[in-house]
Formats: sequence, structure tokens, C-alpha cells
Amino acid sequence: MTYSELKSLIQNYLENTETTFVADLPKIIEQAEVRILKSVKLPVFRKNVEGSVTSGNKYLNTPSDFLDNFSLSITNSSSQEFLLYKDVNFIREAYPNASTTGVPKHYALFDNTTFILGPTPNATFTAELHYFYKPASITAGADSGTTWLSTNAENALLYGSLLEGYTYMKGDPDLMQVYEKRYDQALARLKTLGEGENTREQYRDGVYRVRRT
Repeated sequence: MTYSELKSLIQNYLENTETTFVADLPKIIEQAEVRILKSVKLPVFRKNVEGSVTSGNKYLNTPSDFLDNFSLSITNSSSQEFLLYKDVNFIREAYPNASTTGVPKHYALFDNTTFILGPTPNATFTAELHYFYKPASITAGADSGTTWLSTNAENALLYGSLLEGYTYMKGDPDLMQVYEKRYDQALARLKTLGEGENTREQYRDGVYRVRRT
């Protein structure tokens, strides 16, 4: 499904070709894409990056395309140590004094662009972040362009866009439920695909996954 086809389907399903609505379609579609990507953690949208955790600085910037966390590790005396993911309140309560330093054991997402570490690093460490990223939106390309979602998750992208678009229009609740049901069905199929790929990848590559606790 191309970008042009998606826009046409949305307008036809919702029977809306009003100028303002059409102008806002890119934003509506982008919201649907993010909704899908946050609901289903697909291995195809996972990558890793290396950086540095600096001494005395308890914050670590996320990559510009960061969507969600998978794991964070640091190299300490040639040994790779995985940090445990917590929420911000845990970090603040467990490490109330930022001047208390040590080898980081925990981390949390402080805001959309920053992690917070606990305790504050007592040295500079090499860090490796494994994360889910936000791919380029189908709206960023030409009308004839496609993306992984538009090719492999057409129904999820279509019904996700219809949900966002009908919410924008403040549409009838009964029809909204129909779109939501079909979106949930498409999302369930996509989750099955993602889980299958993740299992195969773990067996093939021996990926060590750190659970959130």
C-alpha cells in the first residue's frame, strides 16, 4: 500500500475530503504509526548504539529516533554489566543524593530524550543501548512510497489511521468501535508476527534479553 493509496482509503472510508482534514492527514497517519510501534515491539525496528556514561553525570541522552527501551549495559573493567530498568520514582528514592556515586545499577526514562542513572557514575564507562527506534514515516516520502508497515501491516496501519482520523472528526461511537475492533484484530496478528521473529532471532543469535522488573 502506497502513501497515496492510504490517503485515498482514509478519505473514502470516512467520507471526508474537507480541505482541513486532508491537510491534516499526514499528522493523523503519523499518530497511527506511533500507536502501532508503541503497541508492538517488532525486532525489525530494534538496533543498538554505543556511547559514553560520564563521571558525575547521572543523565544519558537517548538517540534522536528513540521510541522505547530494550536494554542498557556498561563496560566495567572489561565486563559487560546490564542495568535494571526502573521508573523515575524508584531512582529518586533509591538514590536521593546525586553526589553519591558508584557503578550504575539502575536506569529509568527521565523524559522523552533522557535516561537517568542510579547511582551517579563514579567513572566514565562505555555504554551500549539496545532500543526500538521510530522509522521514517510514510508521510515523509513520495505519494508512491511505501514503508515496512504499509507493506507488512496494511490493516493495522489503515485501521489505526481510521481510528485517529475518526477521533479527529469526533465521529459516531458505534462506528468507532467497529474500527477499533478491526484495528485490535490486525494488531493481534502483528504481535504474533513480532513474537515469532523475536523467538527465531533469540535462538539464532543468542540474544540476551533483560526483563523490566
